[in-house]
Amino acid sequence: MSGNIHPTALVDPAAKLDSSVRVGPYSVIGPDVTIDAGTEIGPHCVIDGVTTIGRENRIYRYCSVGGMPQDKKYAGEPTRLVIGDRNTIREFTTFNTGTVQDGGLTTIGNDNWIMAYVHVAHDCHVGNNTILANSVQLGGHVHVGDWAIVGGLTGVHQFSKIGAHSMTGGNSSLMQDMPPYVLGAGNPCRPVGINVEGLKRRGFSASVISSLREAYKIVFRRGFSLDEARAELRARQQSHPDAAEALQVLIDFFDASTRGIIRP
Repeated sequence: MSGNIHPTALVDPAAKLDSSVRVGPYSVIGPDVTIDAGTEIGPHCVIDGVTTIGRENRIYRYCSVGGMPQDKKYAGEPTRLVIGDRNTIREFTTFNTGTVQDGGLTTIGNDNWIMAYVHVAHDCHVGNNTILANSVQLGGHVHVGDWAIVGGLTGVHQFSKIGAHSMTGGNSSLMQDMPPYVLGAGNPCRPVGINVEGLKRRGFSASVISSLREAYKIVFRRGFSLDEARAELRARQQSHPDAAEALQVLIDFFDASTRGIIRP
């Protein structure tokens, strides 16, 4: 057993841990766990289920990773949890494996900042470079796009989607899909504008941000139906080719929405 594993930790002999993985006191790691190089597991963590964890993650104390889904339909199937690289996962977080009703897989991408008491339920898919603030609760089958920021104490209804580069305020209740680039807040969560500061920090040009501001007005301010708004956005792609790719992200999100989007 590696010298990086504390003598009080219980690591099943069948678990596959890179020799550089560090495991803190009193942590428990099950037989179907694989952990790649440079990852650190803090004290009093439980890593179980069919769980794969990538490189250079930092998992703090008292986390439960790879637990069985909180779904009455679950009957012990070998569903999975896959976590990417360089994630920061703070105290008392709980991540569940998937269910066979939705592909049997929960995923968390790369470079995410996941704060204390966050719950990621079965069959969720969290992208890259997200921030899930303290006590965010993701219901089953939730999708979170790249660079999204979910404010503290936000609850997200099962099957909802959170678009890339969006941001919710703290204490929000998200019952429908949150489009990309949008700021939202409240109970229920309602759109309040475009995430301009976030887009600037990620290198979006002034002209693209201006087009996204106009897109926000088309979707939320001008009384269009969603089908009419899509048609307007496609027309704007033609007249503003520099923003065509960013606008396509919005259009694709609307096409994939199953719960409807949040509304003012």
